[in-house]
Amino acid sequence: MGTIRFSSRDLSAGPASLNPSSSIPTTTSTSITETVNGSHEFKVDGYSLSKGMGIGKYVASDTFYIGGYAWAIYFYPDGKSSEDNASYVSLFIALASEGTDVRALFELTLMDQSGKERHKVHSHFGRALESGPYTLKYRGSMWGYKRFYKRTQLETSDFLKDDTLLIRCCVGVVKSHTEGPKTYTIAVPPSNIGQHFGKLLDSGKRTDVNFEVDGEICASHKIVLAARSPVFRAQLFGPMKDQNTQCIKVEDMEAPVFKALIHFIYWDALPDMEELVGLNSKWASTLMAQHLLAAADRYALERLRLLCEARLCEDVAINTVATTLALAEQHQCIQLKSVCLKFIALPENLKAVMQTDGFEYLKESCPSVITELLQYVAKNGEHSVIACTHGNDNLDSDMNGRRVKQRIH
Repeated sequence: MGTIRFSSRDLSAGPASLNPSSSIPTTTSTSITETVNGSHEFKVDGYSLSKGMGIGKYVASDTFYIGGYAWAIYFYPDGKSSEDNASYVSLFIALASEGTDVRALFELTLMDQSGKERHKVHSHFGRALESGPYTLKYRGSMWGYKRFYKRTQLETSDFLKDDTLLIRCCVGVVKSHTEGPKTYTIAVPPSNIGQHFGKLLDSGKRTDVNFEVDGEICASHKIVLAARSPVFRAQLFGPMKDQNTQCIKVEDMEAPVFKALIHFIYWDALPDMEELVGLNSKWASTLMAQHLLAAADRYALERLRLLCEARLCEDVAINTVATTLALAEQHQCIQLKSVCLKFIALPENLKAVMQTDGFEYLKESCPSVITELLQYVAKNGEHSVIACTHGNDNLDSDMNGRRVKQRIH
């Protein structure tokens, strides 16, 4: 870390102003260089089947993101260099996104799976580097070792367990920025506007519109609803607005779901799902999130829709994944749909999911999704049988012929 100081003086004062005893105003700035760190674990199942795929052929991890760049790990079961005659396994980390002169520190670790923690580590971290961090010039640039470990020793070591290797990669992307002096420190609290509006809702004061939902009455403020939802704005203030705001009937929605929707509009946060439905179970929470996502889409509340989508991605389970997938298809939730398809297609999940009532609903309501699911299942089957012998499939080459695996969605 270096500090650069700039001084200024009144040029009209002449050389006398340079007298050390004179009071010269000084400003300072600091250049800060540090690393943004992250790690990724890559499991290589079926190591014995990957042998013989050929020198220079590799299996690659999924891409992962650290410091604003995409990375991938490349494992060469027969080595990367023909001169070693497949005597060594090779291990490299590659830049998998566009970027020039990306400076970084790396650490590649072959994990000891015996519990003794005698890992095989090659690291830039924690030691002086004569030439500084390693620089990757372009997409596909690599750092690693052609002779990472001798193959005969690897196959009798504690690094290989149940025909599986576990590789950990740490990346520290070098970032620099300059800071000027701070002449003040004022602690600014986070926004609490949601709490103020939430308390307004809880107070029940000055409400001017009522909604009847499944036999229950929910009172609200028209101007708040209109400010948050274009659908409510049209319903309450548009040319085709409801004339009777004393009691607007909401069809096809259960009362707890509508209450959760109103709660979000005021508080800008999800309510306690289990408390709202009166059931302390993950299944009930998932069911509420499903209904609330549909309600958010109905009232054009994009942030609420994404919050529900994120919650459902976290809570994917055998007994609810099929209905969640149908919901994702019906409401164009692309990421949620991908998560559900990948979960169902796993060999250990597929049969159990197909026996649920939700799967029957999925087949009836979204038959096109079944075709996509079959493609995911077939893809899993291919990977489990021939991934190691075709480790370079689905890879894009950069201008220098190096290949980088793309994320599968």
